[in-house]
Amino acid sequence: MTPDATFNRRIHVVFHGLGLSCIGGAIFLQIVAFSSILNQGYFRAVEKNPAILSSEIVLTAFALIYFIYMYQQLIRSVTQTLSYRKQ
Repeated sequence: MTPDATFNRRIHVVFHGLGLSCIGGAIFLQIVAFSSILNQGYFRAVEKNPAILSSEIVLTAFALIYFIYMYQQLIRSVTQTLSYRKQ
């Protein structure tokens, strides 16, 4: 492997690792929120630290972009598989 290919591979692994971590964290937070709703009847979360709030917003935006990217990859893969089978 060339140095550029190794670097690209590492960036690819970091991108997917961060994306899957964001999606996993979002699922965990949904479980926490719904369990709180089931127990108390409501969910209330207030974040007053602007650094934490902004990092949460950035990670949420990244998770959304990553989810759209993975969805597009899945659709392309399915489309290519279907078109290959028709030939």
